[in-house]
Amino acid sequence: MGDRYFERKSEILKAMAQPTRLKILEILKDGERCVCDIYPALEEAQPNVSKHLNLMKRAGILDSRKEGLRIIYWIKSPEVLEILERAEAILRREIQEDQRALRSA
Repeated sequence: MGDRYFERKSEILKAMAQPTRLKILEILKDGERCVCDIYPALEEAQPNVSKHLNLMKRAGILDSRKEGLRIIYWIKSPEVLEILERAEAILRREIQEDQRALRSA
C-alpha cells in the first residue's frame, strides 16, 4: 500500500474527528435529514454546519441531494456507523474502568 492509501485513510478519519461532525453523524445515523433540520438540532449557525457537512461529503463520508431549496444529507457508507460504534465501545470500557478504580480507591 502506497502513501496515497494512508493519506486517504487519514482524510476520512480526520473528517470524522471533530465534535460538531460527530454530532452530525449521530443525527444522521437514523437516516437522511435536511440541513434545515440539522443546524437547529446542533444550535449552531447554518453556514458553520454546512461547512462541516461539505467537508464530510468531500471525504466520502456523506452524500446529498437537492429537493427544491432543501439539501438532504445522509451517511454514505454503513461502515461509518461501525467506526462510531467501536469508538463508543472504547469510551464505555474506559468509563467502566474509571468507575472500578474509584470504587477500589
